[in-house]
Amino acid sequence: MEHENSTDRRRSRNSASRDGRERRTQAPRNQRTSRKRTQPGRRLFLILLLAAVFFAGFGAGRWSGKLDTDELPFMRRYVDLSAIKAPDWIRQDFITVNRYSRPGTKLNRINDIVVHYVANPGTDAEQNRSYFQGLKDQKGSGTVSASCHFIIGLDGEIIQIIPIDEKAYASNNRNSDTIAIECCHPDKDGKFSEATYQSLIRLTAWLCGELDLTENDVIRHYDVNGKLCPKYYVEHEDAWTGFLQDVRKAR
Repeated sequence: MEHENSTDRRRSRNSASRDGRERRTQAPRNQRTSRKRTQPGRRLFLILLLAAVFFAGFGAGRWSGKLDTDELPFMRRYVDLSAIKAPDWIRQDFITVNRYSRPGTKLNRINDIVVHYVANPGTDAEQNRSYFQGLKDQKGSGTVSASCHFIIGLDGEIIQIIPIDEKAYASNNRNSDTIAIECCHPDKDGKFSEATYQSLIRLTAWLCGELDLTENDVIRHYDVNGKLCPKYYVEHEDAWTGFLQDVRKAR
């Protein structure tokens, strides 16, 4: 009996040892399975949490983080273009609706403001308005389609010739989502007079405020298709950078 009891004890200890090893080897697999089962739930929770934090940042309608722009373009507020009223320092003198310079096509959203130069040294705002108005009388082949929304003269006068909520023929494939500003200049180099420059800052800053844009949304015709326009501010990048900084200060 004593021999049997000793043998039984050894068998019992061996059995317990095997059971312990099995439990130890099984436990990690069970734990890994449990972790795998909970990972999708954790991911979903994290996604929802990040989404909540992201949209909370737009509580005031603007992004508060440090980005290249003051806000993300797709989160900009809706702007009713037809409701924008020009201040008294802008003279509205709309040209006639016609196929060559004012098609009357409505715009839904403005994404950029495009700066141009008239490329006709010494001409003033009224003369350039007359040119765009006269395009309606074209006949035959060789017709030209051209216009803009605003013209700034040599003395800083601003004439609006097309409503903000209508398309102008100025910026090639960007006509459907941009506002165009033509600037007069005294010389062939295309540099704006001080009066023209200051009015351009004022007008651009006002448009940014009305259209929910920033100076980062102000571009040159050159930035659309590589055209040398506005000439001086393409050839002198520092002057263009300075202009954008001035717009930012004026906003």
